[in-house]
Amino acid sequence: MLRYISRRAVQALVVLVLVSLIVFAMLHALPGGPARAVIGPQGTDLQVAQFSKENGLDRPLPIQYLDWVSGLVRGDFGYSYKLNQSVSSLFAQTIPKTVLLIGTSTLLAVALALVLGVVQAARRNSVLDHVITVLSLLGYATPVFFVAMMLVLVFSIKLGWFPAQAPQSDSIREILEYSRALVLPIVAFAIGIIAIFTQFVRSSMIDSMLEEYVRTARAKGASERRILVRHLPRNSLGPVVTLLGLFLPVILSGSIVIESVFNYPGLGLLFWNAARVRDFPILLSTAMVVALVTVIGSLLADIVNAWLNPTIREI
Repeated sequence: MLRYISRRAVQALVVLVLVSLIVFAMLHALPGGPARAVIGPQGTDLQVAQFSKENGLDRPLPIQYLDWVSGLVRGDFGYSYKLNQSVSSLFAQTIPKTVLLIGTSTLLAVALALVLGVVQAARRNSVLDHVITVLSLLGYATPVFFVAMMLVLVFSIKLGWFPAQAPQSDSIREILEYSRALVLPIVAFAIGIIAIFTQFVRSSMIDSMLEEYVRTARAKGASERRILVRHLPRNSLGPVVTLLGLFLPVILSGSIVIESVFNYPGLGLLFWNAARVRDFPILLSTAMVVALVTVIGSLLADIVNAWLNPTIREI
């Protein structure tokens, strides 16, 4: 197991290095470089040169890359061009809020998806199975922003049950105090995850039902309920855990949409505002944070999957 973890950790490190190279290269591939992109087409060459000198953009690219990476390793993400604040302090304010939103939505979605997937597997090809499948496909095919806007239209504007705007505060405690305003963002976030994971759990459970150990359990007189509750989950959840790790980039990108629609003061909204004003230190650092979370999530998913299924360790 330790050898498997070490091998996967090295692979994860290689991926992070490649991502940092790609992100850095894309920034400097902009016409005129990052300085011109920030100053804008109306800026003079003197202004661009002055900006480049002040921010170290006139140095050789390898030196800039090494300085940037060494800063990331130390936790120094640079300084925002537009907000006059360190990116690290902005991350400290926004990341906990995004973790709260994503974590709550994902836990709720996966729990419901597991229940619905097991129900579908137990009653496959029934009317209930077909209804849940159609609703899942509908939820998967509908864009996240449209789902969010419809929730606002129905439950905020028409019915007035929930606020249209998420809680506005720098404190997690104060945000939780206005938890009623979190309902719509959480539900909008969870719908797409439920749609995907429900069908995946259903397929995984049905495949597991055809395995030899299930036939053996039935031959020993085990009831279908006992098989569904005690025998199938451990062997069926491995692919689900892997999917959750691989699904992290989609979840994180969805947070940008949800936070923008509901004006939720998290990392997604920070990234969106930075993209509009070309605040590249925030964009670069956010891209690396997302890459790091994705790689760690994939690594943890592989480790859990290997624990659930020991044969994977030999691959």
